[in-house]
Amino acid sequence: MTNSLKQKIDHLFQNHTIGTLATIEEGKPYSRFMLFYPEDLLLYTATSKKTHKVESLKQNPYVHVLLGLAGAGHDGAYCELEATVSTEDSLDKKEAVWNEKLNKWLDGPDDPNYLLLKLTPTKIRYFADSASPAEEYTI
Repeated sequence: MTNSLKQKIDHLFQNHTIGTLATIEEGKPYSRFMLFYPEDLLLYTATSKKTHKVESLKQNPYVHVLLGLAGAGHDGAYCELEATVSTEDSLDKKEAVWNEKLNKWLDGPDDPNYLLLKLTPTKIRYFADSASPAEEYTI
C-alpha cells in the first residue's frame, strides 16, 4: 500500500466512526450500525457479551464493514473492509475506547459484559467517490 493510500484510509477511519458491520447469522447476511474506534489500520467496536453477534462471530469470525459517506450523498469517500474479528479484554484498551455514547448499552469500562471486538482487515477497498475505481490494499 502506498503511503498516500494509507493516509487516505487513516483520514477516513478518523473522520467516519459510524459504519455497518455485517456478519453471517444462520447462513444469511446480517448487518447493523456500529461505532468504530480506529487504531492505525485496526478497528475496535464495543459490544455486550450478551449480543447475538458475539455468538455468530464464534461460529464465523469474518466480517464486512462499510465506513464513509456520512450524509455526503454519493460524492464522498468510503471504504469497504473485509476483516477477521478477535476479542480484546484488556481493561486499558476498554478504558481508552470508552465514551459516553456507550452508556446506552453498557455501565462503564468495568462492566463485566463489555467486550471489545478487534477487527483486523485482510482487504481494504478505498473509493474517493462512487464514480472512482477502488484503490485496494490486501494484507
